[in-house]
Amino acid sequence: MVDMKNKPNIVVWENCDPAVSAAIRQFEERWQPYSVSSRRYPIVRLIEEVIDPAVAAYMATLPVSYTGYVPGAGTGVGLSAIIRLVGLEAMVRMQRQLLRQFIKTEDRQTTRDQCFVATLESLVGLVWDCACKRPKKSVSKKGVNLNGQRKHGFCEFCGNPTEFAAFMTTVAEEQINDAELEDHKKFELSHQYCTEHRPKLVNGEWNPAYRQAKRSLAQFNIELARLTHQCANRSKPHAMSGDELIDSYFFQLMLRLTLQPADKAELRHLARWMVDSKLSDTKKKMLVLQKSGSNQSEIGQRILNSEQQPMTRQAVSKALATVRKEFRL
Repeated sequence: MVDMKNKPNIVVWENCDPAVSAAIRQFEERWQPYSVSSRRYPIVRLIEEVIDPAVAAYMATLPVSYTGYVPGAGTGVGLSAIIRLVGLEAMVRMQRQLLRQFIKTEDRQTTRDQCFVATLESLVGLVWDCACKRPKKSVSKKGVNLNGQRKHGFCEFCGNPTEFAAFMTTVAEEQINDAELEDHKKFELSHQYCTEHRPKLVNGEWNPAYRQAKRSLAQFNIELARLTHQCANRSKPHAMSGDELIDSYFFQLMLRLTLQPADKAELRHLARWMVDSKLSDTKKKMLVLQKSGSNQSEIGQRILNSEQQPMTRQAVSKALATVRKEFRL
């Protein structure tokens, strides 16, 4: 999630071209007053000034065949010019598609290919963070009695937009009529939670989904951090959990998923799904050992129960039976 205090947190992938990496860090240092909606500080102009030269210099070091996987590179058109034509979100989708095509057809896992993939992943993350960034001062649409400077972003518990962010998006797209607008003014929209996770239901009763998510917030944040770390370095186990088997689980899980650091909503949804499915660290270890060929008795000898005793084969079997097929390796 982008920091709502205008402090960027752009993920720079390991093996990213050093010049592009340095440009991204320079971009971070300067971006505070910039946004998509600012006339004085348009964020695309900052991309043109800081990022375009670094990308052009990097592309000049690569064979011509690589330019086909970067929009505009083959014709000398910069990243900022493409963004002006299609928009930030369309640019992200376009580059993701081209990058996936490169990985499927051209990638030979050479040092140059690894650098190319890491550089494009870093740029995709930068563009997406620019699309999510809010201006320092924002004014809500005329007739909308809402504070435009309230927090815009994801629900604290999942990848859905908050009630307020979703409503402001609708207003910005002029997809709401006067009657709906009056209804929205009658109650307070949450800037922390989505409709699914709002603390109280319409009838005033506490929302069970909110209570469940509140209890598991710490684990949700842990899983989200692990997923994000692993996305940023797919070449090796990099979840940074502190346990070799758990890191191996996230590494193997990400090998069959196409998620990237820029897929913030999807990563948050996956973290929430993991927690709600009760995919514990113990089960993750079991799945890795099972994948490596260990039988249930051998798994039980490797993993201790709450009393620090080896688990029985029956306990291992019961635990594995509760794992959803989406999380199996």
